[in-house]
Amino acid sequence: MYAERVSRLTGAVVWTSTPTEPGPGRVLPDGCMDLLWHDGRLLVAGPDTRAYVTGSGQSLWAGVRFHPGTAPVLLGVPAAALRDRRVDLADLWPAARTRRLTARVNAAPDPASGLEEAALSVAADTGPPDPLVRRIVAALDAGCSVAATADALGIGARRLHRRSLAAFGYGPKTLARVLRLQRALALARGGTPLAETAARTGYADQAHLARDVRELTGLPPGELLGRRG
Repeated sequence: MYAERVSRLTGAVVWTSTPTEPGPGRVLPDGCMDLLWHDGRLLVAGPDTRAYVTGSGQSLWAGVRFHPGTAPVLLGVPAAALRDRRVDLADLWPAARTRRLTARVNAAPDPASGLEEAALSVAADTGPPDPLVRRIVAALDAGCSVAATADALGIGARRLHRRSLAAFGYGPKTLARVLRLQRALALARGGTPLAETAARTGYADQAHLARDVRELTGLPPGELLGRRG
């Protein structure tokens, strides 16, 4: 079972997941990075360019999902270094710092609240998020092209690409594609027919949407959404 709530850390979501069915799960790309807790360990989930297939265990996972582009500042590591990876926090931070944070989370009443407090503590010791990063996300999520985004922000295409690699783990074109996928899935899950979903989210047609869904998630739309059409 999966549950989430808005975090007290601006732009973040706190979630828990305990698989209730046998077999692996599937985490879809969303432009975000997560601080994870599992079996007493802290891990970091990097930005995905395709669906991440989880293990088949049924133990509890908890996480804090950060708004696209914000986790690298908090964790002190460029997003591109973690693209399509799950790594132990101990591989990124000094051992003593990792032990202190892990102990703090494990001592909390529950892992999710412990992770949230840990994220708030880390955020208090770092600078504010780069406003340019949020503007990049907003422009691309609104359907602006990469060229139009660079022009609107007053930065060149090369600088936009460099900033995107560090903040999101991949270039702006990939981020735009991932964000468009999430917009389309939100509409489709709300009952919007796939042809209308494709038109409203900037795909050339329903076939284009279906190809993108399959390439990014590994499943055709009907199977991913659990319905036909």
